[in-house]
Amino acid sequence: MRDFLATRARASPDATALVDDHSGRERTYAELDAAVETTAGRLAATGVTRGDHVGVLMETRPAFVRLAFALQRLGATLVPLNARLAPTELHAQRERADLVLLVCDAETESDARAAADEVPVASVDDPHEADVLAFGDREPGEVTPAEWTREDALALLFTSGTTGDPKPVTLTLGNVLAAAGASAFKLGVDPDDRWLLCLSMYHMGGLSIPLRCALYGTTCILQRGFDADEAVRALDEYDCTGVSVVPTMLDRMLRADERIPGSLRFALCGGAPTPAELVAACEDAGVPIHPSYGMTEATSQISTARPTEAFANRGTVGRPLFGTTVTIVDDADEPVDAGETGELCVAGPTVTPGYYDAPESNAESFGPHGLYTGDVGYRDDAGRLYVLNRQSDRIITGGENVDPGRVAEAIRAHSAVRDVAVVGVADSEWGERVAALVVPTDGAEIDRDALEAHWDERLADFEQPRTVVFVNELPRTASGTVDRAAARERVVEAAGL
Repeated sequence: MRDFLATRARASPDATALVDDHSGRERTYAELDAAVETTAGRLAATGVTRGDHVGVLMETRPAFVRLAFALQRLGATLVPLNARLAPTELHAQRERADLVLLVCDAETESDARAAADEVPVASVDDPHEADVLAFGDREPGEVTPAEWTREDALALLFTSGTTGDPKPVTLTLGNVLAAAGASAFKLGVDPDDRWLLCLSMYHMGGLSIPLRCALYGTTCILQRGFDADEAVRALDEYDCTGVSVVPTMLDRMLRADERIPGSLRFALCGGAPTPAELVAACEDAGVPIHPSYGMTEATSQISTARPTEAFANRGTVGRPLFGTTVTIVDDADEPVDAGETGELCVAGPTVTPGYYDAPESNAESFGPHGLYTGDVGYRDDAGRLYVLNRQSDRIITGGENVDPGRVAEAIRAHSAVRDVAVVGVADSEWGERVAALVVPTDGAEIDRDALEAHWDERLADFEQPRTVVFVNELPRTASGTVDRAAARERVVEAAGL
């Protein structure tokens, strides 16, 4: 099998593939294929060959799309890195993923250099530093299109996982093909569909859009970042039929100055639990919300509810997609009856074959019913799924996963901090906000400004606590561990949340 784009360009050369909302430039599949051929040649000229892991550190932009398809053309593996992470976090992920090249842009060049060490860095923009390769100036080398099997690794995407420890998830060509097909069976596909991409492509929800559009022969409308008013404007201007969002984004779009246009056929809403109030607001506004449950390890979607199902059964994420099996088990790995809660396990062709170079994690993460998701939920008598909470203490804020232990470790490194507990508290805008109970060292004086200056270089912006409460002692259980429920209550009470 050849790469998705080359196959699509032969089948639909004149169909519109990509529209850059920022510049207004449109490319047909034939034009995008030619641009990707040049990009692949430049990657080849830097030494990228089949099987290599290449990191991409940038926000969503057309260059990211070209790189994703160009790496597939060469048979290399795409490793998208979160452009919002701190350099120390990027450094650890770069090491873990065994990169041979890190591609950045002007905005991420500094962080890329800090994380790269001996790995070459190339920028798609004019480099600021002499040791960064000017990707656009490379004379394209010879490209030998790779032959793919379903088992070949198309991408490695980092996720916090069920333990909170960031691990690179291997997603194969077969995973992506199965996910695209199952999503099409659930959402439907029309040849004239236009899917708005306003998510970050370093998350699977964003990366999946141009990949699926190439498979379907539909159009991707790309926005460089998210702004609610701009997103609604683009939906209307381009007669978009689909959009993928996290709940916070959709809520802001509903509150925008203009109404979401009637051309929209589906608003795929995932990345965090969809509040019942948001589903009700969509029903009132006539917005076709599709609440979805998914994870990177399952190539995004696991289950999705269509609008009528969501409106009639508030809180459901529908039934599993075609080919996906979800089993809810108790602590003994035994399936539970409808209405009983347990951990969700997922199996099927969209599920990763495992974490990259992590045999111990793989042994712990897979069981007789598939992948342990770390999520607790139940199934009703009709087979609809409801996801209640995380089995771990992981915080989800604005669709981003936050490991409380990582945040606590960064705060605890301050010399004036004796102890700290990090919890998630309910937030009407972000779903959850990161909050910290901080115990100062005896006699030490410390305020929030000092802590912010300390953690700014250690934590991504979405990981940084929005609420900080100073206490003399942390609430603890009889066994001496932090009582997280009590800590959360202390934060809510002290901050007046």
